[in-house]
Amino acid sequence: MLTLKNVSKSYDKSKKAVDNISLEINKGEIVGFIGPNGAGKTTTIKMITGMISPDEGSVIVNGLDITKNPVEAKKSFTFVPDHPAIFDSIKGIDYLNFIADMYDVSINDRKERIEKFTKTFQIYDALTKTINSYSHGMRQKLLISAALLPNPKLFILDEPLVGLDPHSAKILKDLMKEHCKSGGTVFFSSHLLEVVENLCDKVAIIHKGSLIAYDTAENIKNKSNSTLEEIFLEMTKDE
Repeated sequence: MLTLKNVSKSYDKSKKAVDNISLEINKGEIVGFIGPNGAGKTTTIKMITGMISPDEGSVIVNGLDITKNPVEAKKSFTFVPDHPAIFDSIKGIDYLNFIADMYDVSINDRKERIEKFTKTFQIYDALTKTINSYSHGMRQKLLISAALLPNPKLFILDEPLVGLDPHSAKILKDLMKEHCKSGGTVFFSSHLLEVVENLCDKVAIIHKGSLIAYDTAENIKNKSNSTLEEIFLEMTKDE
């Protein structure tokens, strides 16, 4: 579903923000992407989503190179950024219909899914209000609802639980599981190691631009007989 082949990115000649990363994420998997601040997580996600191009290597989404076939590749995934930046002078319902139009979601399907997700996240009654009246958490819920609306093959999230109350966070985790059970794939970054450990099929750890581990949480823990948190801190400690 998602393949990174020897992907590198530099913002200056002295240092690579991402250094020769390769990983493969299969259909039906939830993969957690963790690393310290400045490790290269956001740069990697920007390359996966086509916001920036790699200097070297390739990103393949659903069999399509994101650089060579950007429009077709982007139809396969949706993305929730770490900050709910959104054009906020329109109503919530108008934003959701805009996303539905972009992904060619039928009128019947969008009506059903909009009602399902926004009622689940308890923002349905606010859809007729302009987004600039929404709280941070409500904007986050709107972005997540919009990202789920096209029923994407690949669901990408950058720190998705930030700004969500515990109830909504639990709902999102359940929806991520449900999405994978129905054949979708989830790739998300997080600083919440306990969530990653309990939710994910596999964990990718990045440090100083390099992928230093990629396996199931159980296998990673068994190699050191330690918790994921202890392993993460040991792997990413300053030299």
